[in-house]
Amino acid sequence: MPILNAQEIADYHRNGYVVPSYQLPPEMVSDLQITLQRLIDANPGVRPEKLVSAHIEGKNDDGVNGSKRFLELAMYPPLIELVSQVIGEDIALWGCQVFCKPPEDGYATPWHQDGQYWPIRPLATCTVWIALEPSLKTNGCLRVIPGSHKDKVLHPHLHEDRAELTLNQSVNTDCFDPSQAQDLELQPGQMSLHDVFMIHGANANTSDIRRTGVAIRYMPTTSHFDRNLHPAKGESGLNLNFATRPLWLLKGKDACGLNDFSTGHRPVL
Repeated sequence: MPILNAQEIADYHRNGYVVPSYQLPPEMVSDLQITLQRLIDANPGVRPEKLVSAHIEGKNDDGVNGSKRFLELAMYPPLIELVSQVIGEDIALWGCQVFCKPPEDGYATPWHQDGQYWPIRPLATCTVWIALEPSLKTNGCLRVIPGSHKDKVLHPHLHEDRAELTLNQSVNTDCFDPSQAQDLELQPGQMSLHDVFMIHGANANTSDIRRTGVAIRYMPTTSHFDRNLHPAKGESGLNLNFATRPLWLLKGKDACGLNDFSTGHRPVL
């Protein structure tokens, strides 16, 4: 049964993002909040904004001790249905990152396009960003530039030499109008979907309320996850190992016939 209505689908394609009316069930959110705290506790040496590949159980090749609970979330049928309504019926899961901004000193995320960092050709991904805690203007919610995806252009990014950022490459502000930014305030269980080319970012969290979201990355299998590409050349500000990143075919077939669904998977213990 379709989850997005016709207006929400149209909004996604017109604006590059949508906040659907669909929300995760409250009991599911409560369980994920417990999993979140366990994830943070299991990674004392990792900034909580940089919990890459949180869906891979145990120590992953991105340097994070992950949890299969986030993999189960990524495979949750309603989420797959949401994504298939905007990117098609052939879908692979390739990433999941937890962005947890501590109170008072939570890192900012500069204006950027996700495609600057990812080895997917042609560039195509829908990110589902799910709030696990209140995500508000006051604690650094996601901010987007509506319509910035339309031309499917990857704009020049500049290196940011600052430690207190989740990413260290930012879009040249000559390429867009920051005054057009929209704040996506979300309560736990709410989510947004956004396109790979949409310009977005987030302010630092200087409030006394922690802000956490989990970003799940889905791609249409008409695209190739090319493990030989390193678009950010090791200068993303994150520890990323695409060579061994596992992919999961969640729906349909591998339409391009080039994707590797065996590398990086571990035997069931």
